[in-house]
Amino acid sequence: MDQAPGSRQDDAQSGLPVCYRHPDRETGIRCTRCERPICPECMVSASVGFQCPTCVREGSGTGHAPSASQPRTLAGGVVTADPRLLTKILIGINVAVFLAVQVRSSLLDSLVLIGQWPPAPFNPTEGVAEGEWYRMVTSMFAHEAPWHLAFNMLGLWWLGGPLEQALGRARYLSLYLVSGLAGSALSYLLASPGTATLGASGAIFGLFGATAVLMRRLRQDMRPIIALLVINLVITFGWSGISWQAHIGGLVAGVVMGVGMVHAPRERRALVQFGTCALMLAVVVVVTLLRTVQLT
Repeated sequence: MDQAPGSRQDDAQSGLPVCYRHPDRETGIRCTRCERPICPECMVSASVGFQCPTCVREGSGTGHAPSASQPRTLAGGVVTADPRLLTKILIGINVAVFLAVQVRSSLLDSLVLIGQWPPAPFNPTEGVAEGEWYRMVTSMFAHEAPWHLAFNMLGLWWLGGPLEQALGRARYLSLYLVSGLAGSALSYLLASPGTATLGASGAIFGLFGATAVLMRRLRQDMRPIIALLVINLVITFGWSGISWQAHIGGLVAGVVMGVGMVHAPRERRALVQFGTCALMLAVVVVVTLLRTVQLT
């Protein structure tokens, strides 16, 4: 008897199955009707579990998915034609800020988290402590050198694209920004007051944490992401001049929000997902206010 693509016999021979529409993507999720393996891009929310696009079309009887069952990502976001659009935009913003700094180097003084660039003795009248809250965000998009920018943008492209596809744009953007802010907040709290922190590393480490959670949720091989994360942590704590506070703050926030994103119960999905983001944002605000009180 012939078997449909992605059958359990195939699984036994090749290990983790691949999506029946995208053979280059492994997945641990199956259609609840035909049991075909389906990747996040092909998942269509059903009353119970997910269905593949083929079953949705057959069920509608019109050749098109019904409006109430539009394709959704694993986390419930809307499936889009360009699953890396926001990642491209974020990379573009980082590159644009870097180019602007090359044209006007003094601009970096107003973008770093604390004080001046190059680092100078701490002046409490400069930075977040004096009400320049925007530095919590601008420092996430500022880089000091081409290698600094290139390293972070490579991580953003490699980690951001799959996460944007799996989470959807709104959830992905929330993850990126709040992780970056968490890195800024922990750096503001624990780093030396004279340290002018900058870079997208906090947000990138947030993507690391969320990727690990997502891969575990999909039952994928986690060894590559764990190995890469360990290497980055060794570099973080082994080299001078690296803000380990920003990296750890972003990583913890990414893990927490990643759990909220991919493990939220379907009936309260949006509430749990964005509630988790709001909770982490509240922690960022509290930490920032406490440190500001200490410095002033």
